[in-house]
Order: sequence, then structure tokens, then C-alpha cells
Amino acid sequence: MLFAELVQKRQSDRKYINQPISTEHILQIIESARLAPSASNSQPWTFVVVDKEPTRTEIAKATITNGLPINKFALDAPVIIAIVIEQPKPLTRFAGWLKKRDFPWIDIGIAAEHICLQATELGIGSCMIGWFDESKVKQLLKIPKNKKVGLLITLGYTPDNYLHRQKIRKPLNNVLKFNSY
Repeated sequence: MLFAELVQKRQSDRKYINQPISTEHILQIIESARLAPSASNSQPWTFVVVDKEPTRTEIAKATITNGLPINKFALDAPVIIAIVIEQPKPLTRFAGWLKKRDFPWIDIGIAAEHICLQATELGIGSCMIGWFDESKVKQLLKIPKNKKVGLLITLGYTPDNYLHRQKIRKPLNNVLKFNSY
């Protein structure tokens, strides 16, 4: 599949069927994330793959907070990946402080998109989730208190009749400028 086709096909999938994802495919997805670029090659991430019960269900429940069921679909995802933000290299920390930028957050965004694109290429749906009870996730996965969970990503096969949605995006001339703002 050409990259342009892959980008067009990737979407936030919120409906999954009860079909496990092979360890081989999970490893392929994580390998793509591992190869993502990062500031000063810091690689400030750990990927925690959750595919066993009851932890998977409990992590999914942690995405349904304050009575808002917006992430209820996570309950059906056979795999949830937690991206833990690790301490970057000293150079990256210093540069971030100097430039007032939190480079690890940028880095995990790149790695997360690598996860979603690789999943798409393998015919696996995905959805990034930023709305979750972080303290609950950290407790369930035994993540140290001084770490941050940046994102959760659900993975799963979608039903055959699941529609590929038309992408609604701003027109190119609204987001593109040449040589000045």
C-alpha cells in the first residue's frame, strides 16, 4: 500500500469484533513505534501492551470517566497499548527547558501515529485515547508514580460492514502558507 493510501485509510476506529490480534502483529506494530524519530534520539517511551483479562477490561473502564461513555468502545478492543513517557536524555531535557517545549510529548505523538499506521497496514483498526483516568491506569499497570501515561491506543479488527468514513478536514488553503504566515 502506498503511503498516501495508508494515510487516507487510517481512521479512529470505534467498533471492534471479538478476534484476537496475533503476537506477531503486535510485535510488528510496536517495532514500527520503536523506530519512530525522537528529539536527540531520546526515545522517551515504554509501550505497555495490555491483552489479558481482567486488566484489559479494567484499563478500558478507566477510559470511561466522570460518567462520560465517549470511550465505551474500548471495552471491545482486544488490545490496548499504554504509552508511558520516560525521562529523556539530559540534552533533550535542557533543550526543552531552554525552548519551553516538552519534546517527549511530541515524540510520543509521532510513535503513536506509527502504531496506528502500522496497524492500518495490517488491517487492524486503532484509536488514540487521551481521555482516561491516568492514576487508575498507572495503578493497574504498576507504572511508577513519577511517570506519565501520555496516551492509550486501542487495537482491534473492525466488522466487515464497518464504514470507512470520509475525512472531514480543513481545506488545504486554510492550513498551508508559503514563506510567511
